[in-house]
Amino acid sequence: MTLLQKEYNDVAYISGPLLFVNAASDLPNGAIVNIKDSRGKLRGGRVISVSDQNAVIQVFEETRGLDLATASVSLVEDVARLGVSKEMIGRRFDGLGRPIDGLPAVVAEQRLSVDGQPMNPAARAKPEEFIQTGISTIDVQTSLIRGQKLPIFSGSGLPHNELAAQIARQAKVPGHEGDFAVVFAAMGLTQREVSFFTQEFERTGALARSVLFLNKADDPAVERLLTPRMALTTAEYLAFEHGYHVLVILTDLTNYCEALREIGGAREEIPGRRGFPGYMYTDLASLYERAGVIEGKPGSVTQVPILSMPDDDITHPIPDLTGYITEGQIVVDRTLNSKGVFPPINPLPSLSRLQGNGIGKGKTRADHKNVADQLFAAYANGLDLRKLVAITGEDALTETDKLYLKFSDDFENYFIGQGDQDRSIDDSLTVAWGILSKLPQSQLTRLSKDSIDKYYGTKMDEMWRGGRSMQ
Repeated sequence: MTLLQKEYNDVAYISGPLLFVNAASDLPNGAIVNIKDSRGKLRGGRVISVSDQNAVIQVFEETRGLDLATASVSLVEDVARLGVSKEMIGRRFDGLGRPIDGLPAVVAEQRLSVDGQPMNPAARAKPEEFIQTGISTIDVQTSLIRGQKLPIFSGSGLPHNELAAQIARQAKVPGHEGDFAVVFAAMGLTQREVSFFTQEFERTGALARSVLFLNKADDPAVERLLTPRMALTTAEYLAFEHGYHVLVILTDLTNYCEALREIGGAREEIPGRRGFPGYMYTDLASLYERAGVIEGKPGSVTQVPILSMPDDDITHPIPDLTGYITEGQIVVDRTLNSKGVFPPINPLPSLSRLQGNGIGKGKTRADHKNVADQLFAAYANGLDLRKLVAITGEDALTETDKLYLKFSDDFENYFIGQGDQDRSIDDSLTVAWGILSKLPQSQLTRLSKDSIDKYYGTKMDEMWRGGRSMQ
C-alpha cells in the first residue's frame, strides 16, 4: 500500500507524551507517524485517537524541545506493524521490536499488525494438554494447560522475576520439546533487572528457544503499551504460521497499567477506580484473549502474565480485573518467602480453572487430581493447627494433629521449596507421595485404595531443598 506523504503542521498543544494535531481527521487510528522538529530530528509516534477536531498522537520519545510552531507530522504506516520471522528466536529486542543484541535487524517474512487479529470463538479448540513447568506447586496443584492464560500474582520485593526466569528455562510440552518456544516481554525494568534476565537466559541456554522484548523503566511510557503487543504478535506468528507451542511470559503488568493511567491522565480522561482508565478491563482483555488453540492449526499460545499487587492487595483493580479475564491465578506468598522457601507459591489461594482438562490418566498420571486434592486438604489442616498451637501450645494436640503439623513443614520445605530444581511431573508426584506417606492411611480420604496400595510409602531419595535431604 502506498501512503501519501502529507504533512500536518497545525500542532495545537503538547501534554506529556501526547501531541494534539488539528485538521488531521484523515489520519488512520493506530497509524505510525514521524514527528519532525525545527532541527530536523525525527521522533516516532502512534495515533491513538482521531476526531473531527484533532488527532492525538503518542510520542515514543521525549517531547521536550518540540516547538508547536515548527513541528510537523507525517504518516509512516497506516497501522503499527512488526516485521516477524522465525529467525527472531534466540534474539533480544527493545519494547518497540528493535534489536538490542548487537546483531543485524531481522529480515521480515511478514509485517503484521501488533493489534493482532480477533480469534474466532467458533474456531477455538478446548485447551487440554498439560504444560510442564518443572515447578511442583504449579504442575501438581495449579496445572498450566496449553492455550490457557494463567497469571502470577506477586508483591513488591518478592522473587517473581526469578520465578519467571525459572519457568522460561524449564517449561515444556512433554513430547513436543522440539517445537516449544518462549516469548518473554518485560515492561518497566530497571537496568539491574535487564542485566539479570539477559544473563540468566544466556547462562542457562534458554535464549536459544526464546524471543526477548525488554522495555526499561527509563523508556517512554508509550513504548510500554506496545511491548506486550509486539510479543504477542511474534507469538501468534510462531504458533499459527510455524506450528510452535509458544509460552508468553509478560512481566510486570502493573507497570503496563501504570503507563495506561499516565497516558489517560495526559489525555485528561475521566479516571475510574484508583485513577486507572475506565477502559482498563477492555485493554487488558485485548492482551489476555490473544491466548488459545485454534482448530486445525498445530501451534498454540499460552500466557503467564505476572503482576505485582500494590500493597499485596488482591482486590486492587489490576489483579481484580485480571482475575475476571483469565483462568485462575498463581499466588506468590510473602510469608513463605520470609521463611526462605523458593519458589514461594501458596497453593491455597492459587487456582487453575482448566486443570481438570489436562491432567489424569493418559495425560499426566491417573492419581494426579486426587493427590492435588489431598495435598490441599492436608496443608490447609496443618495451617489451621499452627494457629491453634499459637494459642494453646502443642500439648493440646493429638498425635494425628502433630503429624499434620509435621506434614505442613515438610510440604513447605520439600514440595513447595524445591529451589531451582527442574522436576518432571513424576518427580513432583513422588515428592508428594513421600510427604503424604508420613500421614496415617486412614487420613488419606481423597485418595483411592488402588493409589494408596501402589504409592503409599514412597521414598524420596535425593529430593531436597537447599542441600538438606529429607529424613
